Amino acid sequence: MAERKRTEVDWQDVRVFLALGRYRSLSAAARALQVNHATIARRIQSLEGSMGEKLVERRPEGYLLTAAGERALEAATGMEAAAQLLTRKDGADDGDVRGVVRINAPPALAHAFLAAQLARVTSAHPGLDIDLATDLHAVSLDRRKADIAVRIGRPNDGDLIAQSVGKLACGFYGTDERCAEVEAGLPPVFISFDEQHSDMPEGIWLAQQFPRARVAFRAENQLLQATAARAGAGIALLPHYIARQVPGLRPCALTPLPPAREVVLLIRGQDRHARPIRTVMRHLVDAFKESRALFGA
Repeated sequence: MAERKRTEVDWQDVRVFLALGRYRSLSAAARALQVNHATIARRIQSLEGSMGEKLVERRPEGYLLTAAGERALEAATGMEAAAQLLTRKDGADDGDVRGVVRINAPPALAHAFLAAQLARVTSAHPGLDIDLATDLHAVSLDRRKADIAVRIGRPNDGDLIAQSVGKLACGFYGTDERCAEVEAGLPPVFISFDEQHSDMPEGIWLAQQFPRARVAFRAENQLLQATAARAGAGIALLPHYIARQVPGLRPCALTPLPPAREVVLLIRGQDRHARPIRTVMRHLVDAFKESRALFGA
């Protein structure tokens, strides 16, 4: 009987392992499952004993899955999806959705659009928590820095599922006075990215198209650039979804304009059946669809 206990896997252990594997944080896993830290540690130890393999290593930056842990996580994700199908009627997403979903997005998109949209998710699903982080440079989902990545432009990542949610178009914006100067034939004075972020696509495009133009103000993201444009510092190349929400800015009749870029949601293939992640994905897809006029040219 003792030998059987060591080899049989407890589903509750698997649930805890799934949470820790996804969030890589004891606190986040405990919050998602509404248990204490000691329970998480005990369940992981129990699962490792059942499987006879080390699944998790603790590092200063968080918890890291071993090679055996990565294999177990993929299998456990499939077990979770099967269990959910058994407990749902007609495959519907009825009942509470619980867990923490970590989202990474460009700063401007997060501040000017995503934060408000994701707040509605937590209102609709009281058991669902959102962790929204920003980074101008894309993070790796393979390293589990996030569960969902919102990216501008289609990536070339490996085992990821990409869903296009629309196009992001840009235009030149400024105060009425600044735009009138440009439209009267005066050389434009621009606002662009600072030196550290000069590799942003819009910054590169602007430098290529207007190589001799003065850049009077530089800032690390487009929200700051919009603020500078509103204060009269110059003309900024801004996504429409930002500029259309800033009072005092208007479009400038200045060409050419860069082509619109695709907005893509990314998840790991092994997470496609995870209800919390799938629920947030559905909300985001609907939010972008409803706001298509805000983003387009």
